[in-house]
Amino acid sequence: MVNRRCGAAVLLAAMLVGLTPCALQAAPCGNNSAGFENWKRAFASEAKANGIGSRGISALMGTKYSVGTIRADRGQKGFKLSLQQFMAKRGSAAIVSRGRQMKAQNGKLFAALEQRYGVPPGPLLAIWGMETAFGSYMGSQNVLSAIATLAYDCRRPEFFTQQLYAALQLIDSGTLSPATRGAMHGEVGQTQFLPKSILLYGVDGDGDGVINLNSRADALASTANFLRGHGWTPGAGYQPGQPNFQAIQGWNAAGVYQQAIAIMGRQIDGK
Repeated sequence: MVNRRCGAAVLLAAMLVGLTPCALQAAPCGNNSAGFENWKRAFASEAKANGIGSRGISALMGTKYSVGTIRADRGQKGFKLSLQQFMAKRGSAAIVSRGRQMKAQNGKLFAALEQRYGVPPGPLLAIWGMETAFGSYMGSQNVLSAIATLAYDCRRPEFFTQQLYAALQLIDSGTLSPATRGAMHGEVGQTQFLPKSILLYGVDGDGDGVINLNSRADALASTANFLRGHGWTPGAGYQPGQPNFQAIQGWNAAGVYQQAIAIMGRQIDGK
């Protein structure tokens, strides 16, 4: 067991999700399932003290340690490939081809998104295709169990503790449910948002009054809003070295991923 300490990064994270200072560091982390149940009880106590409601606490106590999530977290080798190898492995040619079709079939939607957020179709379609093959596979892992496991795990506890608090807030509000399914790291929906990004950038793109990232319109609008929130400038370029590439960098930290999105986006946009 290792105790986390409250530093500047933790304080900033606490403010971002509306918590009191040092709320994100009390429960101890661990490197296997042995301490998970004790950690849940400790975390539930601090979460309740920091405003998480009964629905969120009940959902947290129902989580299970996810061996699959830990295995996936330790096995991310794709980002070590060269750009050419990465794009071949991820099927970039197929994403571009399908992306052009989806752009033509959903012209009104993408025109509306560009008008509202300033983001052209290409990067949105590249992200959509890369993340879930245009909604074909959004994951089958219990989202809250995945995020709770990673918040407990000692490798990146501060980052995923932020995500766990956000997930519990979203469960309290009804935006997520305890049964929500997603990817192995707890990403949700058509473009794979983590809970904190849903809180900060999630929008109702189809006008039905709810934010549902399994909805195509909501997911794409939220993705465009995310890019705008990370500095996207309407009309500026988005290739490496151009102004909007920094927004793509905000989406994913891996350099090969960032470059792949920029390249595929340009090819989809025909530029």
